[in-house]
Amino acid sequence: MKVKVAVRVWWTGYTAAVERRSNWHHDEDSFCKANASIYERCLDVNLHKNHKNSLRSANANYARSDAKSSSKDANSNDGFRPIVQGGQDILIMKSYGNLYGKLYSMENLQIAYRKAKKGKSKKWYVKEFGLELDKNLLQLQKELFTTTYEPKPLKQFIIRDPKTRVISASNFRDRVVHHALCNIIEPIFEKIFIYDSYANRKNKGTHAALKRFDQFKRKVSHNGKLLPSAKDNNMVYGYVLKADIKHYFDSVDHEVMMHIISKKIRDEKVLWLTEKILDNHYCKITGKGMPIGNLTSQFFANVYLNELDYFIKHELKAKYYIRYVDDFVILHKSKETLEFYKTQINEFLKTINLELHPQKSKVIPLHKGVNLLGFMVFYRYKLPKKNNIRRIEHKINSFIRMHREGVIKEEILEKINGWEAYAIHADTFNIRRRMMKRLRKSMRSAPLLPFI
Repeated sequence: MKVKVAVRVWWTGYTAAVERRSNWHHDEDSFCKANASIYERCLDVNLHKNHKNSLRSANANYARSDAKSSSKDANSNDGFRPIVQGGQDILIMKSYGNLYGKLYSMENLQIAYRKAKKGKSKKWYVKEFGLELDKNLLQLQKELFTTTYEPKPLKQFIIRDPKTRVISASNFRDRVVHHALCNIIEPIFEKIFIYDSYANRKNKGTHAALKRFDQFKRKVSHNGKLLPSAKDNNMVYGYVLKADIKHYFDSVDHEVMMHIISKKIRDEKVLWLTEKILDNHYCKITGKGMPIGNLTSQFFANVYLNELDYFIKHELKAKYYIRYVDDFVILHKSKETLEFYKTQINEFLKTINLELHPQKSKVIPLHKGVNLLGFMVFYRYKLPKKNNIRRIEHKINSFIRMHREGVIKEEILEKINGWEAYAIHADTFNIRRRMMKRLRKSMRSAPLLPFI
């Protein structure tokens, strides 16, 4: 009888833990269901034994699984050491030391140089650095080894496309250091990022985020179930919390950032270099802000908001959540639930010195369309934002002027193709046909342009 009770208790604890684990990322697609993570394999321990034996068994299982596993699935939890005790799953975050030697190694610096010059080989500063490549890399290596490295001041310029932004450009040698740092620490943090964070990550991006949103909207609306008062086939059930963090890049707290990074990175010299890069930025408030445009800023942005991701997924248990840098959406069938989430998220953000943008963070019905990553997304279709359409119409006018001034047609086509690559992901057939017709009419002397 005691054995049966013990087995029943063990099985209850095991299934509950697996259920909790499966809700972390809430990926209900077949890929995530078909791939069991190391965490789930480690749950197979003797829960009825004492504390020390449970720890030893869990750690042994983890080590064996880690050694055997060569492929990582989307929900892999290799950034944690999982331990199960008494039916409760305990996670101890793994940390890493002895990284600095790899960072300043010549092999890593050469890889960093190749990444930094990618797509910029014709720039004068890249050519200048490459003329004495070995000498420059050796000098960088020496400065990193002796911890005398000092980044050069950033060059700032303003762009208006359409928002006015101050972009900061690092010196090319500093970009090499940024890549060298990210080469070492990015894979460590990548393991603990949630699946539905889509900015500045391999195999992610805006179009992957839009596809994921399409999956979520179908689930929340029960495959497009129409409201009783529906006037068209876009009036489906469901709501979206569309939120934005106010002045995100200017509000990032360096002390909070270093605390988050130090939970994973124990190497003091890597932390020293990270702090050097963070501090090389002028902001109105000392110890705040990151420059827009730096590789490290893009990476650190994900690290900082990974805290928010964990709060939303683990504490709020939000199932349909997508984040792209500081923009995020949560889908749910209940408006009241999303309003509750919004309040709780705002309270949490205060703990990392951030806040939601009051005008840009609101709960809206799914059928009214969601302004997401440059598109207005409805249930049955999506369109480019109106201001994006206006901008391309202005560009068409400039293309016509360029043609009249003698700019070759191939250069004009290259510029058009950039917009076409964006617009083709929406329902823009008629818009593209209208614009190309207008362009052909104004360039009659040119051969027929290919229909985009």
